[in-house]
Amino acid sequence: MRISFIGAGRVAHHFAHVLRHDHQIINIFSRSIERAQQLAQAVGAQAFTEMSQLDPTVDLIIIAVSDSAIGTVIKALHPYFSNTLIVHTSGSTDIQQLTAVHTRAGVFYPLQTFSMAREIEWSSTPLFVEAVHQVDLATLMALAQQLSTRVYQYDSTQRLSLHLAAVYACNFTNYCYDMAKQVVDAKQVDFSLLYPLILETAQKATQSDPKIMQTGPAMRGDQNIIAMHSKMLEQAGHDDLKAVYALMSEQILKRHHSS
Repeated sequence: MRISFIGAGRVAHHFAHVLRHDHQIINIFSRSIERAQQLAQAVGAQAFTEMSQLDPTVDLIIIAVSDSAIGTVIKALHPYFSNTLIVHTSGSTDIQQLTAVHTRAGVFYPLQTFSMAREIEWSSTPLFVEAVHQVDLATLMALAQQLSTRVYQYDSTQRLSLHLAAVYACNFTNYCYDMAKQVVDAKQVDFSLLYPLILETAQKATQSDPKIMQTGPAMRGDQNIIAMHSKMLEQAGHDDLKAVYALMSEQILKRHHSS
């Protein structure tokens, strides 16, 4: 396939690099010509900052921009690509953001966290596709199956539930790691000592019901330890961490000790 990207950020970077092995990346569009050129050079494409300059003969356009920009992008694209399959990569944006303007619309959503410095294990990354027309759905399914063994046809409501769950499982969890590091850094304690605990916790969460695997003072209802931890955070001036600790402890208590 001949594929162009709108956006040159993390998602576009990883998709363009993996797709170039079996497909031709034609254009990279970004408001930043530097970012567009950097990605385009890496995948053998051309960089542009004007949509009117994009190659109109491509088979697929992948919109990989912030959710808030998707509506604006599809309105700008449609006059030049009225009969081209255009998809977005968002987990939380309804396909109707595209179909309100463009008929040949779809979704190509990877349930993964992306960083420039880390490679993606595509074969095990869940990919979710959606499309208005069956022929386009078949195209997206085939494309996804070239990358991953875990390909699913989910609608926008199902995809949104996954995106919300991912915020808890990934974004909030990572912030908990950040808070943990703040606590030990304040006492010159090596954060890497927590690595085995972090890995074991993640492994247990993937092998059993997280509710059953819950441990800790709130799970036990140990108010003495909870009070001691709260006092320690207060004395260290970590009022923000104390507030999160109190809220999460309260929720765990409710989850495991409510009648």
